[in-house]
Amino acid sequence: MRSWNEPKKNKAHIELIPMIDVMMFLLVFFVLISLNVIPAQGLKTQLPGAASAQQLKPQKKAIVTLGENDGLQLDGQAIALQDLVNTLKQQQHDEPLTIILNSDKGVAVERLVAVMDNLRQGGFTSVSIATRKL
Repeated sequence: MRSWNEPKKNKAHIELIPMIDVMMFLLVFFVLISLNVIPAQGLKTQLPGAASAQQLKPQKKAIVTLGENDGLQLDGQAIALQDLVNTLKQQQHDEPLTIILNSDKGVAVERLVAVMDNLRQGGFTSVSIATRKL
């Protein structure tokens, strides 16, 4: 009887080095993506600095953003100056509303004062200007 040499069957094995490479790539990919996934709401502004800037306590607030190119936003949504007070009064309900003015440092002071004056005439007395701490 004749026997033929049958090739030895190799066991399947998992290559670890390529799997580690793929896992490292995925880790780096998700870390880099997570840093840029959360976009800033509203207009990009460069806040002016103040040495006496304070951290705000949690409260019911509305953020009004003044951009350099005459952009005006309320909590990230574009709004006209004449509609600002009415929209804020609808948000206010019964509890007092703190308004934070987030103005770019390139915005003219005249425009900032006009928005603040409009808010004061609408009955909002708690108006703060956002700054970054130096």
